[in-house]
Amino acid sequence: MRFIPNIIFITLLITTGIIFCLRVKRIRRNILLGKDENRSDRRRERFGKMFRVAIGQSKMTKKPFSGFLHIIVYVGFVLINIEVLEIVVDGILGTHRIFADFLGVAYNVLIGVFEFLALGVLLACVVFLARRLSKRIKRFDGVEMTSWPKSDANIILIAEIALMSAFLIMNGADFRLQSMPGYSEYIQAGSYPISGMLSPIMGMFNGSMLVVIERSCWWFHIVGIFAFLLYLPFSKHFHIVLAFSNVFYSKLDAKGKLSNMKSVQEQVKLMMDPNIDPYAAPDPNAPIPDAFGAKDVTDLSWKSIMDGYTCTECGRCTDECPANQTGKLLSPRKIMMDVRDRVEEVGDNIDKNGKDSNDGKSLLYDFITPEELWACTACNACTESCPVNNDPLAVIIELRRFLVMEKSEAPNELNAVFGNIENNGAPWAFPASDRINWRLEED
Repeated sequence: MRFIPNIIFITLLITTGIIFCLRVKRIRRNILLGKDENRSDRRRERFGKMFRVAIGQSKMTKKPFSGFLHIIVYVGFVLINIEVLEIVVDGILGTHRIFADFLGVAYNVLIGVFEFLALGVLLACVVFLARRLSKRIKRFDGVEMTSWPKSDANIILIAEIALMSAFLIMNGADFRLQSMPGYSEYIQAGSYPISGMLSPIMGMFNGSMLVVIERSCWWFHIVGIFAFLLYLPFSKHFHIVLAFSNVFYSKLDAKGKLSNMKSVQEQVKLMMDPNIDPYAAPDPNAPIPDAFGAKDVTDLSWKSIMDGYTCTECGRCTDECPANQTGKLLSPRKIMMDVRDRVEEVGDNIDKNGKDSNDGKSLLYDFITPEELWACTACNACTESCPVNNDPLAVIIELRRFLVMEKSEAPNELNAVFGNIENNGAPWAFPASDRINWRLEED
C-alpha cells in the first residue's frame, strides 16, 4: 500500500510528459507549414542577441516597473524549478528532501533563496493581477483582447499565486515537523526565512494535522505544475518555451530592410540578361513561379508563424503603434494573434481532412482586413518594442504584396504613385524633363 502514492505520481508524470510532447509536436508541425527560410547564419550575433534580449530581458526594462516585476517572476520561475526537480525525484522514489544530504550546507542556502524568490513571485503576480483587473492600462484592452485572452492571463497569474502559496505553506509545515519527535522522516534540512514565520499558525496544529497540511500542499504544488505544463501549449505563456529560439532566429538586418521576392528577382534577371531574346516565346516546361506575397499562413515564412506562437499579448507593440494611437484599425498584436489562430485552424483542418484539404478560408480577408494592412506606416515601432523580437511588419508586408501584385487592390493614392513611376520614372506627376524647372525658376 505504501507504494501507491509513488505509482500514482509516476503515472501522472508520464501522462503529463506524453500529452505535453504531443502538443509541442503539433505546434512544431504547424510552424513548419510556413515557407522555408534560412535563419541560421551569423550564429555569434544570434547567440549574443538571445542572451541579451531573451535571457537578459533587456527590452523589458524599457518599462521599469513592470520590467522589474517580470524579471522577478522570470528568475523565480527558472530557479524554483530546481526545487521541482527534487520534488519529482522524491515522488518517484518515495523519499523526502533527497538532495539535502548530497548538497549539505548549500541545500540550506538554496531553500532560503527559493523562499525569497517564491515570495517575490507571489507578490509580483498579485500586483500584475491587480493591474489587469483595474482596467487602467490601455494596452491590456483592444478588439483582439476578447474574453479568452484576458482570462488566459488571469488564469496563469492566479495559478502562480496558488502554487507559490502552497510551496511556502508546505515548507512551513515541514519546518514545524522537523522539530517534533516521532516524525523522523522530516529530517533537519533547509532554511526557512519566509515560511518559518508561519510557525505561530502551524503551532496550532498537532503533528498528524501538520503531515496532512504538508502532504496536501506537496501534492497540490506538483499536480498544479503538471496542470500548468499541460495548459502551457494552449496559452500565450508558451512564449516561456519559444522565446529563446524566437529571439535567436530573429532578424539581424536593419529593421527597415525589406526582403527581396525571389519570383520578382528571377524575372528581373531574365529581363536584364542580354543573351535572352525578350520577344522569344516562354518556355512551356518552365516551372510556374510562386505567387507574389502571402494570402494565407502557409505563404508566410516559418519564422512569422513562430512569432505568432511566441506572442506574449502584452500589447507593447500596439501601444507604440502610431496608426493605432490615431484611431486606425491596425493593431500589431492582433496581427500576431491572427497568425497563430489561423495556423491553429489550418492544423485542425489537416488533422481532420488531410494535408491537401482546403477549408475555403484564408488569413487575409477572413482574419486580417486590407484596411488594417494599409493603416501601417512601416515605422517598425512594433518590432522595436516587442520583448521577444516578433516582427508583425513582415506579415503585413507579405499580405500587402499579395494585394498589390496578385489582386491589384492597392489604394488609389498608391495606384497614382505606381502610374507615375511607370510613366515618369519617379513618384511625381511630371516628366523627367521638367524636374529641373524649380532650379531654373529660382535663378
